[in-house]
Amino acid sequence: MRIVIKNQSEFPIYAQIEEQIREQILSGEIPEGTVLPSIRKLAKEIGVSVITTTRAYSDLEAAGFIATMQGKGSVVLSQDNGLLREQYLRKIEEGLLDAIDTAKKISLEKAEVLSMLEMLWDDEE
Repeated sequence: MRIVIKNQSEFPIYAQIEEQIREQILSGEIPEGTVLPSIRKLAKEIGVSVITTTRAYSDLEAAGFIATMQGKGSVVLSQDNGLLREQYLRKIEEGLLDAIDTAKKISLEKAEVLSMLEMLWDDEE
């Protein structure tokens, strides 16, 4: 598991940890059934407080990504296709809303934005 903390980030450290673990779970880098490092071990590895890693793990558990079992640690749960799809759809919507806001700031027409999207989509294939 790879966690990189950016001190200059606008996001709190616990949120950075949570987001990076979430992304690694969604991408399959951390597969279902994997036992995550203990809260203390992770805190020591990345140089943050135990309280910070506890918050990240708590949030991941609340979101259904991990389950914490007393004496066993935290385990990555199965990500059924519905949850996985929903997470990706949310991420796409956020990106598109950001693009729309930016386009409106410079008075870009909807047709121009759609044309850009189609061009970018075709370039990726």
